Amino acid sequence: MNINLIVLGKIKENYFKDAINEYKKMLKSYADLSIFEIMDEPCPENLSDKDMEKVKNVEGEKILSKIKDGAYVIALEIGGKSLDSVAFADKIKDLMIDGHSNITFVIGGSLGLSQEVLSRADYKLSFSKMTFPHKLMRVILMEQIYRAFRIINNHPYHK
Repeated sequence: MNINLIVLGKIKENYFKDAINEYKKMLKSYADLSIFEIMDEPCPENLSDKDMEKVKNVEGEKILSKIKDGAYVIALEIGGKSLDSVAFADKIKDLMIDGHSNITFVIGGSLGLSQEVLSRADYKLSFSKMTFPHKLMRVILMEQIYRAFRIINNHPYHK
């Protein structure tokens, strides 16, 4: 099983890096994990709606260029479907049963994802109606992927 994360921005804080590396290490026994960091576009706070769309489109092109052919794409989207951890594990298990050996998760930047990326997504997943910084979301996503594999393999996990 190959799990790819396509994410905007580079993480500089060691506490986020440490958490990501810890989950990456723990996931090794379940899946091959690759993280593709894409440089986010400058985004001043006073952008017009038109300029925001331009930024999302430029970022979207970069994201789409990293998606491998045949990948099942799950976009993290505030308007997506909410799942609990067991349902998320079931989703991943069902994808594996259906022959999807390459799952790609996409985390957008501060403006969200372009319409082209959302259109390419096979599934839109929401972790919450709240907005999280993409650095923290990366850690949360990796923890949930790890938890999903623990559940799939009937290994204990904290409820």
